[in-house]
Amino acid sequence: MALPPHLQRNLRIPVIAAPLFIISNPDLVIAQCKAGVVGSFPSLNARPISQLDEWLHQITEALAAHDKAHPERPAAPFAVNQIVHKTNNRLDQDMALCEKWKPPIVITSLGAREDVNHAVHGWGGITMHDIITERFARKAIEKGADGLIAVAAGAGGHAGSLSPFALLQDIRDWFSGPLALSGAIARGGAILAAQAAGADVAYIGSAFIATHEARAIPDYKQAIVAGRAADIQGSSLFTGIFGNYLRPSIVRAGLDPDHLPASDPSHTNFASGGSSDAKVWRDIWGSGQGIGAVHEVVATQVLVDRLASEYQAVKTALCA
Repeated sequence: MALPPHLQRNLRIPVIAAPLFIISNPDLVIAQCKAGVVGSFPSLNARPISQLDEWLHQITEALAAHDKAHPERPAAPFAVNQIVHKTNNRLDQDMALCEKWKPPIVITSLGAREDVNHAVHGWGGITMHDIITERFARKAIEKGADGLIAVAAGAGGHAGSLSPFALLQDIRDWFSGPLALSGAIARGGAILAAQAAGADVAYIGSAFIATHEARAIPDYKQAIVAGRAADIQGSSLFTGIFGNYLRPSIVRAGLDPDHLPASDPSHTNFASGGSSDAKVWRDIWGSGQGIGAVHEVVATQVLVDRLASEYQAVKTALCA
């Protein structure tokens, strides 16, 4: 595994829990880390900005207390996701709070920034940048990112269009550092498959929506439980960027998922609510294609237990 030793040694299974916009919160992150996977959240989930300071304090203190009480099984590290695009007018303030609390991992999205990477390295952390193409991957590494998150076809929310095998293959031709794979991973066997294809860790998001700790409404969680791959609709209508969403949520918003308008958020005004009063992420629910593996809403610990059991069973069977 290409992750630095001080980050990988506390992983029960090679998994980073993806930061889920609106949904990830301290309770979920703490549960993920205690269960043995990297927990993460978008800094923009904490609103107002003063709440980010509170969240980082809560997570840091809870994991330190867990490690003190359970030295035999310390918690996995946590990560903060930063949107580094120029439209994020909170970035400097959010990064200042991260410098105060020093999260071990910072996940960057929507652009690569040398100054952000430099700041994280200053407190001893690492950065992982999410990308959908090899071209973006090269730019991220050139600007100082330590690792990459390959967002392949089938991922929830904003997703790539490339096969995970092709994307990982092209990146591994020139990059030997930390590499995560995102896209329809919801079983232990898929985690092992991601490693076999060239990733160090799997990046799992949608399965964690259907957990007790996740800050999602019950209907959203039940839609994940009831959903299959065929219930995922890809569209660039809602944000102007291609993403994968649950078809039932599109229907609830009064739209026909089989006849969505062409991409032009200015006409539908989804970013600000629009005439349908539906908002993307709040009412149009992001989800990946792997949700057929999710059969009930469970505690995060139970989900990680299942993934770990499946991962080990497949690994043992292949080695037999």
